[in-house]
Amino acid sequence: MTELTGRDLTLAYDGRVVVDGVDVDLPAGRFTVIVGPNACGKSTLLRGLVRLLAPTRGAVLLDGTDISRVPTREVARRIGLLPQSPAVPAGLTVEALVRRGRFPHQGLLRGWTRADQEAVDRALDRAGIAALRTREVDELSGGQRQRAWIALTLAQETPLLLLDEPTTYLDIRHQFDVLDLVAGLVHEGRTAVAVLHDLNQACRYADQLVVLKAGRVVAAGPPARVLTADLVTDVFDLPCDLIPDPVTGTPLVVPHDRRPHRRPAVEAAGTVTG
Repeated sequence: MTELTGRDLTLAYDGRVVVDGVDVDLPAGRFTVIVGPNACGKSTLLRGLVRLLAPTRGAVLLDGTDISRVPTREVARRIGLLPQSPAVPAGLTVEALVRRGRFPHQGLLRGWTRADQEAVDRALDRAGIAALRTREVDELSGGQRQRAWIALTLAQETPLLLLDEPTTYLDIRHQFDVLDLVAGLVHEGRTAVAVLHDLNQACRYADQLVVLKAGRVVAAGPPARVLTADLVTDVFDLPCDLIPDPVTGTPLVVPHDRRPHRRPAVEAAGTVTG
């Protein structure tokens, strides 16, 4: 299993620090979910962890080795990344896109194999888009396109998956389908890291939460231990109560009612006259 670690990790764009001195441990064989308000550095942290953005200070360790010293093809064989809103070349079919997930396994002496095709077929099936394999990606709905990218990541068959907002564009049923799929991969032995916006989904699925605020980690650990009403209020500026999820027992965030002119419940429901 593959383990990823950030030590004193500082990431910046054009001299502006976005992630500031972060220590983060992403344990092997676990599902870690990164949460935090908009523009707090979640996606930037993910890009730094997968070596798409070089740190200005600190290091990312892949199984104890500085990732900057690991050959690019080896990184691609060990870490799969689903980026946020990736661009697709015009005219590319779903299957052609997903086949790109096998590129790290190709080489001068190794062409396309039956094992590669089987990996693509499995990925299309697990993402629920096998019937769309001949469709062009730019003709798909946002949700279908997102699942095509998820299938590409699955076809890569890496021990570690990094997913930046994988439920974007998906309706609620397909959101849970994707999260169930990721949780199943973790159960099979893979390591997964995802950026999510929905705190309740994060608490239900994560083995570990990493909570960011203004580019710093303010809490990390199992959801039941680290998530409190005070933390949600402080990080998200959202007064709330926490109750146990009636299905899983994990923390469930219930925001306080902030409507200024709420009608009484009886009036809102209407009256019944005989």
